[in-house]
Amino acid sequence: MTDEIADRAELVERARRLFAGPVEFLKSAPGLEFLPGADAPEIAFAGRSNVGKSSLLNAITGRNKLARTSNTPGRTQELNFFDVGNPLALRLVDMPGYGFAEAPRDMVKRWRFLVNDYLRGRQVLKRAIVLIDSRHGVKDVDREIMEMLDAAAVGYRLVLTKADKIKASELAAVTAATEAEARKHPAAFPQLIATSSEKGMGIAEVRAAVLEDALS
Repeated sequence: MTDEIADRAELVERARRLFAGPVEFLKSAPGLEFLPGADAPEIAFAGRSNVGKSSLLNAITGRNKLARTSNTPGRTQELNFFDVGNPLALRLVDMPGYGFAEAPRDMVKRWRFLVNDYLRGRQVLKRAIVLIDSRHGVKDVDREIMEMLDAAAVGYRLVLTKADKIKASELAAVTAATEAEARKHPAAFPQLIATSSEKGMGIAEVRAAVLEDALS
């Protein structure tokens, strides 16, 4: 157990050093033909609109405005790629948010095709991180992306966001409920990470998980 704790601490420190180094926006891809070369492991981040995905990406990378690069008009329905490390160690992929209540049907259809094709066809995709708002727990739209990942046989971790916005007892309850949901999905990791981008809670753990998955 002592060796396991030491190994984990070393991984956390390696991840901290990696993300303290160069992290740069590479490109946006509106279709598979625009994807960058498959020359680095990729970790994709998925989540409902307003789940706090940009804030989490900024917190992980220690930048204030990194993810805003992908939020300019016209990029909201594209895959956004960020290079991490020099030499390049891995790529973060910011997937377009889902669950937009008033989105036109053709936009939702394009989102499904783009995301589904990427998940099924990207050999260097090592893992997905699915973000769940801790104030609301798993919604039907979250189950939909989880089922897409299950079908594509892409392993994924569930990460709770905005954990500082609810009481500790409520967080414990939503954590237990989310872990129970994860056990129903063959591609989901059984353990989850609770985070707060504002307070820094769980950020080191997410960094370590990203590096661990990229190296797997």
